[in-house]
Amino acid sequence: MRAPNAKTGRGATVRLALTSSVAAGVEWYDFFVYGTAAALVFPHIFFSPDLSPVVAQLAAFSTFAVGFIARPLGGVVFGHFGDLYGRKATLVAALMIMGVSTLLVGLLPTYASVGMWAPLMLIALRFAQGFAVGGQWGAAALIAIENAPEGRRGLFGSFVQIGVPSGVILANIAFILSDGLMGREAFEAWGWRIPFLLSIVVVGLALYVNTRIQESREFVAAAARRVDAAPARGASRSPILQVIASSWRRILLAGGAFIASNACFYVIITWVISYGTTELRLSRDLMLGGVMFGSLCMIPALIVVAAASDRIGRYGLFRMGCLATGLWSFAFFPLLETGTPAGVGAAIAVALCCVAMMYGPQAALFAELFSTEVRYSGASLGYQVGVLLGGGFAPMIATALFAASKNSMAVAGYMAATCLISIVCVSWLHAHRRVSEAAGSAA
Repeated sequence: MRAPNAKTGRGATVRLALTSSVAAGVEWYDFFVYGTAAALVFPHIFFSPDLSPVVAQLAAFSTFAVGFIARPLGGVVFGHFGDLYGRKATLVAALMIMGVSTLLVGLLPTYASVGMWAPLMLIALRFAQGFAVGGQWGAAALIAIENAPEGRRGLFGSFVQIGVPSGVILANIAFILSDGLMGREAFEAWGWRIPFLLSIVVVGLALYVNTRIQESREFVAAAARRVDAAPARGASRSPILQVIASSWRRILLAGGAFIASNACFYVIITWVISYGTTELRLSRDLMLGGVMFGSLCMIPALIVVAAASDRIGRYGLFRMGCLATGLWSFAFFPLLETGTPAGVGAAIAVALCCVAMMYGPQAALFAELFSTEVRYSGASLGYQVGVLLGGGFAPMIATALFAASKNSMAVAGYMAATCLISIVCVSWLHAHRRVSEAAGSAA
């Protein structure tokens, strides 16, 4: 493993950060293209026509949730190997698994062709997607953060975070173009497959990362220390077991801190598309356009907030994001329900910018919770615990709440409740960090 050349350190660092951003963007494209399809077409083509529309939509969103169930497993497996053998190799593996599994979704037969085998194969491939993305975030984030200049971890971590809205934009563009260039029947017959088949690009990116990107400097240094200490210490403990044994409370609190941004984000970009097109009778293009506009606004917001966290601290900004998102959730639906392009765009854009106040500083915040030797395992586990509790079931919970109440304010209350949970968890994390720092100073 080579450290970046000193003469080209700055250029290599920027290239690593940009590559991490692109890798995250295309990986999230693959993950989100499934969510968009689950909201728009999967209920009709992968499930029995005897199901009611609500049950079919719940079934489609349940396959969406399978990816989130798989993500903690991916975090565990990739985290273990990433802490032992490096961030680069695990990023390559995650990209390959994601690219191939998404490509295969685009080749699946429908329920009309193979019956129950269709949703079963869909579930298996969604599990593979979740497994891959469970490892991708930690690898991409740490390659950027562990190569960041001093005092710029928040900013460099944001390059990976912008992969999320970038992936949303790419997925929605793919669906808008596919839908717009053909009739409704052609789109539901075969046009929906095009966005999935485009994931072949991810395989090419994996090959680029494998041949052109260097390992993170901090991991190289940690690996050297581990080799030097090995004769005296004997066989080293598994990083994943080590971090669970020493920091399980921190992992759970990190997961709780992430619940709000994850749950609210998936309500905003996934469930709202279904709600807008089926309940509000708004056009598909209007809803997808609103999500794209909001995601475009989210990108600079992520960078600005993450850079600010390097100067004024991450925890306060994170709490402000929780509060702003919880309050905006009650204005979000009335504005959306105006049905106007301005109302839909403003509702989604402000909501995603509020979420950015949490998600922007999160990569650096999570990385700084753990030492380099177990950072991949610890940060990935915290992230994926939050994903499982917050994001995976958010569209299903929103669907069930609205079906039971017939009132969007029930969904707004759910969003606000997740924000309250995250405020409590991030406050505990901050208090724990201050106590640890005080103990270290005393020692």
